[in-house]
Amino acid sequence: MRLYSLGLCRSRIIYSSRNLRNLLLNNLDNSMLSSIRYLSQYALIFKPGGGDFQTKGILTPAVFSAERLLCHRKLSFDSKHSLASDEELKKINLHHETSDKDALIKETRPITVSLKKLCRDSNSLSDVLDTFSEAPKFPSSNYFSAMWIIAKRMSNDQKRFEKQLMFNHPAFNQLCEHMMREAKIMPYDHLMFSFHAIVKLGVPQNTLLVQTLLRVVQERINECDETSLSVLSTVLEAMKPCKNVDVLRAGIRILVDQQVWNLKRVFTLQVVMKCIGKDAPTGLKKKLEMKALRELDRFSTLNSQHMFEGLAAMNHRSVVLLNECSKAVIGNIHGCPLKILLNILQSCRDLRYYNVDLFKGIADYVTTTFDIWKLKQVLFLLISFENLGFRPVALMDLVMKKVLDEPHFLNMKSVISLLHVYSSLSHFNKSQTPAFLEVMASALTGYLHHISSENLLSAVCSFCTMNHFPLVPISQLLKKDVIKELLRSDDMEKNVRMLHILGSCLKLDEVPYHKTVDLELPQLLVPPVHPNVKVANVLSSLLGDGYFSQNVQLPHNYHIDFEIRMDTNRNKALSFSDVDAITSATNIQRIAVLCVPRSVYCLDSTVPRGFFALKMRHLKIMGFHVILINNWEMEKLEMKDAVTLLKTNLFNQSPS
Repeated sequence: MRLYSLGLCRSRIIYSSRNLRNLLLNNLDNSMLSSIRYLSQYALIFKPGGGDFQTKGILTPAVFSAERLLCHRKLSFDSKHSLASDEELKKINLHHETSDKDALIKETRPITVSLKKLCRDSNSLSDVLDTFSEAPKFPSSNYFSAMWIIAKRMSNDQKRFEKQLMFNHPAFNQLCEHMMREAKIMPYDHLMFSFHAIVKLGVPQNTLLVQTLLRVVQERINECDETSLSVLSTVLEAMKPCKNVDVLRAGIRILVDQQVWNLKRVFTLQVVMKCIGKDAPTGLKKKLEMKALRELDRFSTLNSQHMFEGLAAMNHRSVVLLNECSKAVIGNIHGCPLKILLNILQSCRDLRYYNVDLFKGIADYVTTTFDIWKLKQVLFLLISFENLGFRPVALMDLVMKKVLDEPHFLNMKSVISLLHVYSSLSHFNKSQTPAFLEVMASALTGYLHHISSENLLSAVCSFCTMNHFPLVPISQLLKKDVIKELLRSDDMEKNVRMLHILGSCLKLDEVPYHKTVDLELPQLLVPPVHPNVKVANVLSSLLGDGYFSQNVQLPHNYHIDFEIRMDTNRNKALSFSDVDAITSATNIQRIAVLCVPRSVYCLDSTVPRGFFALKMRHLKIMGFHVILINNWEMEKLEMKDAVTLLKTNLFNQSPS
């Protein structure tokens, strides 16, 4: 007895001709030999009210000709003919049994639907559903796969419209029901590809169809081969966390942990890395890293490019693997799509991986091929570089020139983004910057009636950071209704901080603003102070107690780590008590010592970034001489070398 699946997830029991003949001879009388009316069978039916599958007896007609099955040829007992030998009879019976068996199987085999034919004959998602409604065939998975293949050829607008028609099609619900019924018996790879198509087509995750497929995939997880594993990992990566997704992801982790060394394709390895999540066990992440290192010789250029995203997805920073992939990316960067470049830069930021050679390679490639890129594409790259703190000088100069030559390309978003990038990276070009800022101010003025208060504040603060003060945008920003809107915003704390910066600039810098500005703003929260004990000990050893002040809070919300007062020639330090006795402050040079981390500089340079550069400018306006002490350098020095370093920076070394 064998089981064959039918078109609508039903099964038919087929008996071999010999067994059927014996069954009929033994159990049926002569009046019933002409046919067998019904054979009982079982099929999977999904009960909508619950989450489980149930079986229900279904009567399916299966009509057989008993006469044809029992005997196709009558033997003659005429005296003129002798009886056939036993061997001849066996051959005759075997021949007819085989032909009857093939005929029965051919009659009962289901008519399947061809995926290739569906894709060839259909031009839209509705065409596929129309074909299904005319004559539903097995398997239902091919209909979903065909719809996804067709949808991939469409534009985004057309795809959105076709999906809406798909959901409203009268046959769509019926197809979903068929899919749920067939899920437990269809081949596992069909289940995976149809599941992938259903998710990509935008069927909501909380629907009965998607949740049922998640449950069935869990139950059949042991049938998962490498291809199915890669498809399933891709699907789960695109799904939101929920109970069934979390359980299935945990199952994949267990499966991968057991089979990681048997994975044959680098693509599968990378898809699995994206799927397992950031909260995966560290041991599993290490296994995947070791597997990737073993397969380095087999990495294609595309594998090297996608490894950044895979490591970032599971939040595992493998410097050795990233270094090797960086070399491959730099060596094969020509023709690399923008999307991959952006993914690499974003992954580097997520992993806190700062490879200057990689960033320079990408920037040089874009600079060399600048004419083939749109301004919008280059701007996306500049934003990614700014997030990393990397300052691509040549590329930024080219963008400046492009803006000056073709200012009509600027829209509101590009103006705000460019101002943020150039002010944050403190990029100035003596020959281009003044004209560039004028063009940007003119473009911003043209959008004042459309720009939001937050974006206007951001743009004006960027101008202030670059020591440029366009009066029209500033006047618009300082209107009472605009200030009130900013103070009522959800991001009020950030807005207050930026308004304080604006107020400091208007008071300290030479701003030709005709109105007296006195903004009534909430007080900023004082950030926690982290005293630098080593620098304090070095100053005590070098100058002695009473010759410096620690953690000094200045006007305009500025804070400095140490203040030292010296004579104007910076030949000797003055005690704070002696300075108080001096009536004339013209003979005093105030020194501001700032202990700074790497993040205040642009990557691989000594150019101070954004608001820190603004702070240095304002400290100089307030009469300070600014000395920067790099924390990471000070930590490496012995006490003697640290004293020498500070002495060199503090005292004037020129001969008297």
